Amino acid sequence: MSTDVYEQIRQDIVSARLPAGARLTEAALADEYGVSRTPVREALRRLEQDGLAERGAGGMVVRTRSAEEVLEIYEVRILLEAAAARAAAERSTSLDRMMLQQAHQAMTEMTPEDPEAVAAANRRFHERLWAAGHNTTLIDLLRRLSDHLTRYPTTTLSRPGRWQEVLREHEAMLAAITASDPETAFELARAHMSRARDLRLQMWAEEGSAE
Repeated sequence: MSTDVYEQIRQDIVSARLPAGARLTEAALADEYGVSRTPVREALRRLEQDGLAERGAGGMVVRTRSAEEVLEIYEVRILLEAAAARAAAERSTSLDRMMLQQAHQAMTEMTPEDPEAVAAANRRFHERLWAAGHNTTLIDLLRRLSDHLTRYPTTTLSRPGRWQEVLREHEAMLAAITASDPETAFELARAHMSRARDLRLQMWAEEGSAE
């Protein structure tokens, strides 16, 4: 029961149904999800450990967003994505590479007009890349970091020219993985995520100046 409640609240936070700063009170959440306070209490403890919730002056709230958080997330994600790409180049099977190629091909057949669709397709490519490295700890950490970024509703893929740029970067990473070239895959993935970080911070600055 506590796991089910945790997953429900977590999804509501990631999808922004529970926005940044929203109060997370045991009584209200227990009523909403139709459970007792005990599984809600356990779920909130896990969400705080995940970094999706934090303690505010009036109790537990959905973690607020900030440029500092973006930097922290990307500081770690750049290294982990690069490590995942290197692992994929070292350990991927022919099936892994085929599935990664299929994910990339699906992206090339899309147009960037639908931000949610292209963001989902991009995530599928990265999930295939993570899986190709066959490191479950690395996959778990990357999924957690990806969830944090999902809380920021505007995707970097919406920037003019970024979609085609991403396709080129993915194609280069895929080629390095297929060629079993771990160091090239590492450097390409690091550059790819560094560019995403720079764009994310630029978008944050622009959104902040518009408020």
